[in-house]
Amino acid sequence: MPVITADNLTKVFRVQQKEPGVLGAVKALFKPHHKEKTAVHDVSFSIEPGEIVGYIGVNGAGKSTTIKMLTGILQPTAGQIRVLGRDPHRERVANAQKIGVVFGQRTQLWWDLALIESLNMVARIYEVPPARYKELLAQFAETLDLGELLSVPIRSMSLGQKMRAELAATLIHEPEIVYLDEPTIGLDLLVKERIRAFIKEQNREKGTTIILTTHDLGDIEELCQRVMIIDSGKLIYDGPLAVIKDRFGKYREISFETAGSTSSRQTVSYNTLTPPAASEIVNHEDRRLVVRFDRTQTSASKVAAAIMNQIEVLDFSLAEPDLSMVVKQIYQGALQEDGASER
Repeated sequence: MPVITADNLTKVFRVQQKEPGVLGAVKALFKPHHKEKTAVHDVSFSIEPGEIVGYIGVNGAGKSTTIKMLTGILQPTAGQIRVLGRDPHRERVANAQKIGVVFGQRTQLWWDLALIESLNMVARIYEVPPARYKELLAQFAETLDLGELLSVPIRSMSLGQKMRAELAATLIHEPEIVYLDEPTIGLDLLVKERIRAFIKEQNREKGTTIILTTHDLGDIEELCQRVMIIDSGKLIYDGPLAVIKDRFGKYREISFETAGSTSSRQTVSYNTLTPPAASEIVNHEDRRLVVRFDRTQTSASKVAAAIMNQIEVLDFSLAEPDLSMVVKQIYQGALQEDGASER
């Protein structure tokens, strides 16, 4: 049975329009003019217990608005939401007991308090039993490397330290559903890896259902098997990540290490190469040549053979498609051209 269902979910905002200058301010005060903007339009989906779902889209696509409706912060203009059988807006207190939320650019911790004081307060708010709280605190201190940070005020922490602290505060009451809105924004690679590992551990050990919105496609590839893609408020894809990559990631690249050296003669040699059908040279430089090809029309072996017949090659490697390029193709209309959505 799904833990989250959204049926024809729509959110329309009334945005005030104002002319520039003092006259415009006066007009807006006495005769305001509003324009309706649809942030989310007729979105439907369901999420099963224990899923980690990536919810992706460009800025302004409707991701955060959807999350705010699921958490009960915003009320839908139309449509219906059920989170663990509840209406999240009408039953906000009961809903909040069962969910956790991390907004990457906002904090739920007290700025001037030490981390341990904030965690103590969160535990009391959610009525976490003292014995269980002690166990969870020890676990999070180890897995998120918070031991030395417990006595540090939030204002004195780095961005990565704050995000680890936010995750601990979000999960200290063991919510069944967690919404992560840009949890790794601005973080370095090592901190990202630690946070990804922690998220996977919570999902694996406790069956926590997770919805992840992010611009970091590395998060999606590392954590999610299912993705939902939203564009201009409309859900344009809902299905397995593997299907998206297979359907739209049809281009591969082969990098060749050549025997030539830096010289005008070598450059001429590169420029006179004739790549096989359904392929093109995308880059050439000192002792390196990159050829992109359409795997639906030719194969890596044919491309490699054609290149090696024309130039001496010392080594070559095949690169899989990058998810960012796949998503870019979808935004440019590849999904509509393909003629099918996985909705």
